[in-house]
Amino acid sequence: MKNFKYYLYTLACAITVSSCSLDETSYTEIEKTNYMKNAKEAENVLLGVYRNMVKDGIYGFHLSMYFTIPSDIAKVQGNSTDGLRLIPSNAYTSSQTEIATTWANLYSAIYDANNFIETLQQRIGDYDEKNYKPAAIYMAEARCLRALYYFELVRWFGNVALITNTAQSHLHPSTFTQADPVDVYKFIEADLKYAIENLPYALDDHIRSDNSFRFSKGAALGLLSKVYATWAGYPIHDTSKWEDAAKTAKILVESGKHHLLNDYEQLWKNTCNGIWNEAESLIEVSFYAPTVTGVSANDPCGRIGKWNGVQANGIRSVRNAGNWRVIPTFLRDWKERQNDRRWGLSFADYKYGKSTDTGENGVKIAINNSGNIEDAILDDAKDGLKKSYIDNVCPQKWDTEKYVSSANYLIDANLSNINWYILRYADVLLLYAEALNEWKQGPTEEAYRAINMVRRRGFGLPVETDNPRSDLSTGMSYKDFQSAVRNERAYELAFEGHRRQDLVRWGIYYESIRQTAQDLVNWYSGGDGFYVCVDYTKKNKNELLPIPQQEMDICTQFEQNPGWK
Repeated sequence: MKNFKYYLYTLACAITVSSCSLDETSYTEIEKTNYMKNAKEAENVLLGVYRNMVKDGIYGFHLSMYFTIPSDIAKVQGNSTDGLRLIPSNAYTSSQTEIATTWANLYSAIYDANNFIETLQQRIGDYDEKNYKPAAIYMAEARCLRALYYFELVRWFGNVALITNTAQSHLHPSTFTQADPVDVYKFIEADLKYAIENLPYALDDHIRSDNSFRFSKGAALGLLSKVYATWAGYPIHDTSKWEDAAKTAKILVESGKHHLLNDYEQLWKNTCNGIWNEAESLIEVSFYAPTVTGVSANDPCGRIGKWNGVQANGIRSVRNAGNWRVIPTFLRDWKERQNDRRWGLSFADYKYGKSTDTGENGVKIAINNSGNIEDAILDDAKDGLKKSYIDNVCPQKWDTEKYVSSANYLIDANLSNINWYILRYADVLLLYAEALNEWKQGPTEEAYRAINMVRRRGFGLPVETDNPRSDLSTGMSYKDFQSAVRNERAYELAFEGHRRQDLVRWGIYYESIRQTAQDLVNWYSGGDGFYVCVDYTKKNKNELLPIPQQEMDICTQFEQNPGWK
């Protein structure tokens, strides 16, 4: 097991700031004249820029499994907006604390990246060749991180301030203006193109002693492909970017430096145990702490498997809340599910608790002994059986009791050491297929090959060998292939935090929520009561988060996002 080491709080001195979250407390801010005198010191500070990823407001909670819940494949547990259900029901306002936290955390991370880049630019000219080579890679890593943080800002909030240096951060809030989102995308593009030119592929990296969970050329190429695909969609709709997405993904695909793992389930065995495999994992957040101190600065842990895992009581780590719920009609409508191994590995029609037979606690028990999920999703199943499954099926991918070894098991009711995939090679293959179809207005041979590789692995077949059991039929129309890609993204990436943003960039988020609500009602008469987000999701509003109200109050030139005014 490889654990990413964060040095941030042992090396950095925090500075105090007072204006707004565009000028956040920085934990990489140090006396620049006294540090980063060599590549090793620079790397230590760079790890502080990485550490922002584990914050609750970024991938520790909000951007991995909290803001991402309401979609056509998942919902939050329960039938109200009480407490933790407010945000996953889209029932929050611009004053919601979690929204402000994510905004602040992202700008703090960008400040740290800007600070590192500026300092290294001052220092690197004095480095000898031994120090210069790794430092050049660290510069590219920092620009990747800055691009990632800005990508999250612009796709979640839309109209954001573009802060490109630390001096800007310390200006008075009244001077801040919102950039055209196109300019933010151009800035992200420039950072990633720089990184692509200066980073090695993970397999070819002979300079960093350990590149586990670190950015590589493959990661930068994959992220830029995703940036272009998002840029091409809602709300900018610059369809010329489909060509850029296809050409960028093609470089990665044809490099031969990354590939799909042979076994889909191995992905979850790896990420649940902190095992880095650069073949498919392009960007992955590493969470690890031997124990929980209760001080977030010392606990680089996440909530993966606790919040979005299988509901559990009486287990080694006390309990798993398991607040994500899988929408049964998604499982019902999963095409070719009988042959697709991913179907049974993606959801849990069980939980952990006390056995009524033996009295043993923390054991796997059925949700309903009178029928399984296959029985329940039938249209003519009894309402009592349907009701037992509509609010009790959880994602299985991060099942702590099934996958997490004792060496990586964190004894805590709310936190875990399970990692989080931000970008997998399978995601890029599907983006490649999608981009080719959109660019050419119909599927190409390369598009078929990319999507079929993902499907073959999902069906448990060799990825390089044509197989009629898994492969899409040739001769599909533009629209049919588009639908196939969109379905495939739901199957391959189920519950991994991508679906909501996919629906948004496709311009169908509101429509998908409405259709899902109708599907549930058609399947089970009481279905609408367990899909609360349909009552609060509005067209041309919930595609973006609101600008936090506290920012609106002090950044007087800001305009609130549509629907939130």
